[in-house]
Amino acid sequence: MNIIIPMAGMGKRMRPHTLTTPKPLIPIAGKPIVQRLVEDIVATSNEKVDQIAFIIGPSFGKEVEAHLCSVAEALGATGKIYYQHEALGTAHAILCAADALKGNVFIAFADTLFKASFSIDTQKDAIVWTQKVEDPSAFGVVKLNSAHEIEAFVEKPKEFVSDLAIIGVYYFKDGENLHKELQRLIDEDIRLKGEYQITDAMDHMLNSGLKFYTDQVEEWLDCGNKDATVYTNARILDIKNGSESLVHPTAATENAMIIEPCFIGENVVIKNSVVGPFVSVEAGTTIEDSRISNSIVQANSIVKNARLHNSMLGKHVNYDGKSQDISLGDFSTQL
Repeated sequence: MNIIIPMAGMGKRMRPHTLTTPKPLIPIAGKPIVQRLVEDIVATSNEKVDQIAFIIGPSFGKEVEAHLCSVAEALGATGKIYYQHEALGTAHAILCAADALKGNVFIAFADTLFKASFSIDTQKDAIVWTQKVEDPSAFGVVKLNSAHEIEAFVEKPKEFVSDLAIIGVYYFKDGENLHKELQRLIDEDIRLKGEYQITDAMDHMLNSGLKFYTDQVEEWLDCGNKDATVYTNARILDIKNGSESLVHPTAATENAMIIEPCFIGENVVIKNSVVGPFVSVEAGTTIEDSRISNSIVQANSIVKNARLHNSMLGKHVNYDGKSQDISLGDFSTQL
């Protein structure tokens, strides 16, 4: 089986953090979003994963590419980098990894994490993962027939047809057929609001006789903006607490309290402070005379005299003397 991870988006709703770091590489409980995503996918699959294809923007850089390949290799797969040079929709993004569209294919867009205990039934033609939502009008949803097969994909329904929202995670038994369907959209210039969409390809496949099924995740965790990312960080800390080592042995504390669950990275220093619950502090950061809860503080930052909650600080931030809910990008100073 091949895994395809489209992740070339600009992450505009996550600015200022995505001005310097691609959104899928923002850390959640000590690991980049995309790393957690592929680890969770591999953990749920009984199939051997041959290739993990990462579809990125050309400006991500060689260091990012090397890191992504190392993530794949650690999971026993070959990592391969593909580029999406223009933002032309979900179908176009997947087609950028055309060489990976072979055999069993699992696709997951790298702006979401999920909690699930499913196993992939590789004999099914296609599976679309969903989550029940209170307001389906804001999502693409699936409509099921009496046999619990998908009979329609409906984009942002104005009237209720289903509360099963599509979360951007898919399985296809025949990658070559998916390739053909995606290419048909390009060749016939079938677009929605100027973009080529995977749901248009799936509609055609459904009408051609393929059987589509749905499976539900236990929890769908969005990383689309600062508040959602901080919430997702808290949930992942709660879920992984006890199963992952979340406090690095080189972290040093002096007259400090850590209220679990927290991630405390390598060579972090915490003095005269209370940190937690639900805080991630990345490597090399120093925190002094502060109280921090439900927040993310990225690597090599300095935080003093602060009272932070529901906040997100980037890398190399110098922050002193404020009590607030804040979002600061990399290399910022606020004194």
